[in-house]
Amino acid sequence: MSTFLLALLSSLAILCTTILGADDNQYINITILNSAIAEGAVCLDGSPPAYHLDKGYGSGLSSWIIVMDGGAWCQSIPDCLSRSTTELGSSKQMKNGSRFAGILYNNPQNNPDFYNWNRVRVKYCDGSSFTGDIEQVDPDNKLFFRGARIFKAIMKDLWSKGMQNAENAILSGVSAGGLATILNCDKFKSLLPNDAKVKCVADAGFFINGKTISGTSDIQEMYQRVVTLHGSAKNLPPSCTSAMEPSLCFFPQNVVPYVETPLFIINSHYDSWQIENILVPKYLDPQHVWDDCKKQISNCTFSQRLIIQVFGVEFLKAFEGLDPSFTRGYFITSCHIHGAIMSTNFWLSPTSPRLLHKTIGEAVGDWFFDRAGFQYIDLYPCARDCELL
Repeated sequence: MSTFLLALLSSLAILCTTILGADDNQYINITILNSAIAEGAVCLDGSPPAYHLDKGYGSGLSSWIIVMDGGAWCQSIPDCLSRSTTELGSSKQMKNGSRFAGILYNNPQNNPDFYNWNRVRVKYCDGSSFTGDIEQVDPDNKLFFRGARIFKAIMKDLWSKGMQNAENAILSGVSAGGLATILNCDKFKSLLPNDAKVKCVADAGFFINGKTISGTSDIQEMYQRVVTLHGSAKNLPPSCTSAMEPSLCFFPQNVVPYVETPLFIINSHYDSWQIENILVPKYLDPQHVWDDCKKQISNCTFSQRLIIQVFGVEFLKAFEGLDPSFTRGYFITSCHIHGAIMSTNFWLSPTSPRLLHKTIGEAVGDWFFDRAGFQYIDLYPCARDCELL
C-alpha cells in the first residue's frame, strides 16, 4: 500500500474518531469473581458472580459509579431453573465484553461529570434484585438463592480495588437493578468512608403496585412469591418491613420514604415494561390486540390510549404520595420507554429528551454535585414514543 493511501486512511480514521467519539462502542471485559464461591455468593446455577470494571483516572481516580443490570425476577422453581441456563442466572452464559454507554460512557462530551470515574457494571444473575439469601440448596433442583451475598461480595472486591478510598460514589441500576438500587442504597452508603459523598440513582425501578386491565393485583402476588422463594425479607430495609408485610417493601412507593441516602429517581409514568407486564400481561391478551400498541404508542387505538393514560395517572398518584424531600431528585418523563441511563442518546446528546431544558445527564450531574436540585415531572397528558438507542 502506498504512503499516500496510508496517510489518507489514517486521516479518515482520525476524522471518524472525531465525529463518532473515541470509544463510541466501548466494551469492557468481564471479571469473574471466583473468590465469592467460598462465601456462597453465587448465581442461580452456583457459578460465581461477575462485573465489568473500567478504572478511573485523573480527577476521577477516587470516584466510583456502580450500575446494576436489570432483567426482571424469577418467582418459582421452574421459572428460576429456566433462568439459570441463561446469562440472567449463570456467569457461564455471560459474554466477555459489556457495552459501556450513557452514564458509563468514557467520553467527556457525552458524560462530562462521570467519564473518568471508576465505572462498574454489575451483572444480574440471582433473580431477586440482589436481595435473596437462603442457605439450603435443594438437591433436586440445585438452585442457589444468594442475591444479597452477591451484592456484598462484589462490593467487598471493589473495596479492595480502591473503593475504600472513595471520595465520591454513586450506586445506580436499571429496571430490576433500579429497584435493587433503592433497596440497597443505605446499605451501600454504610460500606463507604464516612466523609465520602454518596448518592443513589435509580432508573426505571419505580414499579407501582398497579392493577391489570381485569383489576387483579398480579404484580403484588408476584413479588410475594419472589420474596418467599428467595428468602428476601431479612435483606429488605428493616424500617419498612417492620411497618408492613415484607413483599410490599419491594414497591418503591412503600420503601423510598425510609431511604436516608440522597436518591435520584428516573422513570416514565408510562413505563413500557409496566404497561406490558403490570397493566396488560400476555395471558390477558390472548387475541394479541395489544401487541402493536405495546411496541409503539402511535399504534394504539383510542380506547387503548385511554387505558394507558389512566395507568399513568395511577403511577403519578403513587409517586406523588411520597413524602417531600429536599435531598431527593427526580426526572419523570412521559416517554413510552423502560430505562434510559445506559443509552448515550438518552443520557446526554443533542437529541436527548429534556425537562426544564436539561437532559437526564445534566440533571443528575447538577444534583450529585449540589450545583442545583432537580425535581420535575413531565405532565404531558399522553404517553409518547421516544427514540432510545
